[in-house]
Amino acid sequence: MISRKLYFLGAIGALGLAACDNDKLTEVNQNPNSPTDAPTSTLFTSSARLTAARFLDGVGGTRYGFLAQHMAEVQYPESDQYIRLRGNNAAGLFSTPYSSELQDLQLVAQRGLAANEAGTYGPALILQSWEFGYITDTFGDVPYSQAFKADSGILSPAYDEQKAIYAGIFANLDKAAKDLGAASNTLGGSDPIYGGAPAKWQKFANSLRARHALRLVNVDQATASAQLQAAFSGPGGLITTNADNALIQWPGDGVYDNPWSNNFKTRDDHRVSDRLINVLREFNDPRITVLAMAPDRDAEAVEGRTTKWCPTDFTTNCYIGLANALTHAQASPLVPTTSRIGGIFYPGATAYGNYGGGGSAYPSPLMTAAEVLFIQAEAAARGLGGLTAGQANGFYQAAIRASMEQYGIPSAQITAYLASPAGTLAAGNAGLIQIAKQKWLALFQDPLNAWAEVRRTCQPATVEPGPAAAEAILPRRLQYPTNESATNAESRAEAVARQGADNLRTRIYWDKNPTAAPTYQAGCGDRAS
Repeated sequence: MISRKLYFLGAIGALGLAACDNDKLTEVNQNPNSPTDAPTSTLFTSSARLTAARFLDGVGGTRYGFLAQHMAEVQYPESDQYIRLRGNNAAGLFSTPYSSELQDLQLVAQRGLAANEAGTYGPALILQSWEFGYITDTFGDVPYSQAFKADSGILSPAYDEQKAIYAGIFANLDKAAKDLGAASNTLGGSDPIYGGAPAKWQKFANSLRARHALRLVNVDQATASAQLQAAFSGPGGLITTNADNALIQWPGDGVYDNPWSNNFKTRDDHRVSDRLINVLREFNDPRITVLAMAPDRDAEAVEGRTTKWCPTDFTTNCYIGLANALTHAQASPLVPTTSRIGGIFYPGATAYGNYGGGGSAYPSPLMTAAEVLFIQAEAAARGLGGLTAGQANGFYQAAIRASMEQYGIPSAQITAYLASPAGTLAAGNAGLIQIAKQKWLALFQDPLNAWAEVRRTCQPATVEPGPAAAEAILPRRLQYPTNESATNAESRAEAVARQGADNLRTRIYWDKNPTAAPTYQAGCGDRAS
């Protein structure tokens, strides 16, 4: 039960975190893996790695990486079919974060506040807000304001409405960005993201605020626009160059490895989705050479199961994408003739051959310049956040360039791409569709975020359940963990009564009005046949 293990770190002003008594972290609130007397530096390092590994993985543990459909399952299709995404598999994304890294970030923030060290509590607030964003965007209403208060006698915390959780996230990010302006670097080398640099964390805070502001645009455009403007004008600016990307740096030492690479050491059941191949082919996009590998054996496309593309403009390779959610009998024979994820994510020696080589230390992105610039491009195209339509194309092109440079695409190829029709933003809704598709491509390593964007924009419209999927509609949320029915039944029941049935079809708060999206298309997310 999550309330028995942690305090809650909510909006500072509303919940009075500064007045919390660190000595009241009693036994029921302790993470046995991170004792409360552990050094702040150790707690922060561990928390950063745990939260990144949890929510930027998707290929191991809770295998949510198929939701955005950048990849497809070639051998064990249950996750691609959504069977392994039900309540009995949800604890890793719902319960465990509260009893692990969120507790440690709580303690880091409390210590930083007690010492008046914004360079300590600011990054902790931001990283916790980043993680709470994923939790609420995955499940909807979750424990927030009453959670982690076992010492106050609250053992069954209410689930807060997502709207209120977002307000708390905005408040914490606003405080962190402002306070970091005069902060000293107190985390240093214990911060595997920015080395403790306050100015970098400021940019991350404002950028994350923009991400969540845009999520609200279909249900509360006024708040979305106001929060976007606050983020765009926030102290310290935004992440707009790859030098400022929020990246978790993996040592690659066999203990702390990139989670994709670690999974690929022994598992060979992930392939590039035909959805990804089709969008890259639509734009004649050179990122295919980085995001996918040529299959072990070339073959002709199999109707309804694979898509083949041989982009002769910039490579001699052919790539073959796999359809999502096939049956085992349909998919498993295609193992040697479909494209693996790009070699940059592989560790070299694996149980099934030698692929890549530097994947163990490849950084995982918590937020990138490309994402932020696409947020600005959409905001400008829609006249939100104080931006104007005349600025949209500049942001759009800068976002594409940042994404391609992030993956090392040669400058000449980027220039040629930006000079092509794909590199110029069309007018009206067609341009917004371009932005949405390009943003989906740029979020390749961030599957839960990409899934949220598909739900919000209905783009790419080809993202829909495969033929053997257990649902005929793209999941709109994941189910609460099964054990919540026993440990916090009343609060869970109240949330379900308010939000809707606890199944994959129920829409969370910001997804309640999908037709308001200019990029919406009839039948969005429904299986075509």
